Amino acid sequence: MPGQHNTPQLMGSLKGHLLIAMPGLTDPNFHQTVTFICEHTKEGAIGIVLNRIHSLLSGKDIFEELKLEAGPGAESIPVHIGGPVSINEIFVLHGPPFEWEGCFQVGPSIAMSNTIDILSALSSGSGPKSFLISLGCAGWGPGQLEDEIKQNAWLTSALLKEIVFDIPVEMRWQTAVKKMGIDPTLLSNTAGHA
Repeated sequence: MPGQHNTPQLMGSLKGHLLIAMPGLTDPNFHQTVTFICEHTKEGAIGIVLNRIHSLLSGKDIFEELKLEAGPGAESIPVHIGGPVSINEIFVLHGPPFEWEGCFQVGPSIAMSNTIDILSALSSGSGPKSFLISLGCAGWGPGQLEDEIKQNAWLTSALLKEIVFDIPVEMRWQTAVKKMGIDPTLLSNTAGHA
C-alpha cells in the first residue's frame, strides 16, 4: 500500500517510488534525503537524490561544458547531486514530452533521460516544463536496498510528483515525511522489534 513501510519479503519493485531517509541514516550522501527510484529489479536499483544541490554549479555551467548555448535564466537552473555513483554523468528527471533519444520512462508522468538532445532543448528553454538536472546517481546492488529497508534506513512512498519538481529543495524531506502522515519530529532512529 502506498506510503507504508514495506518489508523485503513483501516488496515488489520500487521503480517510480520515493525513498525517504530515516533519521538514523547518517551516511552524509543520504542523511535526510528523498531519492526517486528510477529502476529496481533483482539486479539492484538506481535512483536520483532530489534534495542535494551543487553550491557552485548551475545549468549554465553544464550547458557551457557541453558547448551548448545557455539561454536566459540558465544560471538559475540548479544542478542536483544525484548520488555518489557516476558523479560525472548527467541525468535529467523530467515530465512530458517523452520523445528524447535516451528517454527511459519511469512512470506515466516522469522519465529519465541523459542524452544531448534533451540537454540542448533545456539550454535553449524549449525542453520539458518540469525537469531536474543531476550529476551522479544513487545505486544499490542485488538485495542491498531491501536490506537497508529491513534495517530501518528508509521509508518508502508512492511517487509524489510535486516533491520531485515543485516543493522547494530544502523542504522536500520534511514534506515527503508529512505527506505520509508522519510527524518528522517523531521518527525514531532505531528499528522496532516485535
